[in-house]
Amino acid sequence: MSQTHTVTFRFADGASRVVDVREGDTLLDAALAGGVPLMHQCRSGSCSSCLATLCDGEVVNQPGSSSTLLASEYEAGHRLLCVSRAQSDCTFDLSYGSAEGGVVPVEVHAFVNAVEPIASNVVKLSLELADDNWLSFKPGQFVQVEVPGVSQLRSYSPVSTEAELPRLELLIRLLPEGVMSTWLKKQARVDDVVKLKGPYGAFFLREKRRAPHIFVAGGTGLAPVLSMIDRMRQIGGRKPPMLLSFGCATSDALFYLDELELRRQWLPGLDVRICVDREPGSCYHNGSPVSALRPEDVSDPDTVAYLCGPQGMIDAATRRLVELGVAPENVFAEQFVPSN
Repeated sequence: MSQTHTVTFRFADGASRVVDVREGDTLLDAALAGGVPLMHQCRSGSCSSCLATLCDGEVVNQPGSSSTLLASEYEAGHRLLCVSRAQSDCTFDLSYGSAEGGVVPVEVHAFVNAVEPIASNVVKLSLELADDNWLSFKPGQFVQVEVPGVSQLRSYSPVSTEAELPRLELLIRLLPEGVMSTWLKKQARVDDVVKLKGPYGAFFLREKRRAPHIFVAGGTGLAPVLSMIDRMRQIGGRKPPMLLSFGCATSDALFYLDELELRRQWLPGLDVRICVDREPGSCYHNGSPVSALRPEDVSDPDTVAYLCGPQGMIDAATRRLVELGVAPENVFAEQFVPSN
């Protein structure tokens, strides 16, 4: 008979839940069975939605499982609950409130309003929810899109905000022979019907924080970040200082530059830095969005950072921000994960 351990989950709003977990069960399965409102999606270690921080106790990975966690994240105590098993009594901290974890994803249908190329390898997909369909989400969260005709799912964070519903906009990077890319380039038409499900993910704007905000985005990682910035503009009251460091490999891959200039005009406290990595003669910052970060960008110990892009960028940005004085618990990240 397998041993049972007591596991405590502490939410950001001060609520806590305790559940008994058998040693052979994953922490996520046991917690959900016990009614603990945890964010989750893939259940396979691929999406990081069930990320938690181990504060006390011993946990091992489920045999044969894989994880998208970086070595630095694992060393910092981060664990994916869907592929973790308790080896002793444990305590975990969660970066979201108990009410947020209890949100149940819904399935909706939407019509294609437009498919618009906005860069050499990026398309903006504009959708409108069908009548009697609704999809609530927080800025930064993502939805799953079923690619019409092939029944495969792809995940994207809206660049729009919930306030703009029923209109929903997605920024999609075009990939050679990608199933979504092929559909967008060759088959998608206005008024086509697309099936969506969501929201998912623990990467979202913490609206109660009024400290300085730093956003670092690579490529289409701009989408959730811009949704966060627009949400902050919609919230009443004084806005905190904000920095957006956004970049692509080459200048022809850049997009939304006019939209970013508009945000800079709307939000006097927003500093926008555009970066190009492979064109030394460019008029933009020469280097990655991480290299554009400066020591004077972190003058407040309560500074909050949101990062979205490739894993290498996330890892480098996390190291740099912590080095500059951002508390590790104030760094929130969403990594791009391959579709397969």
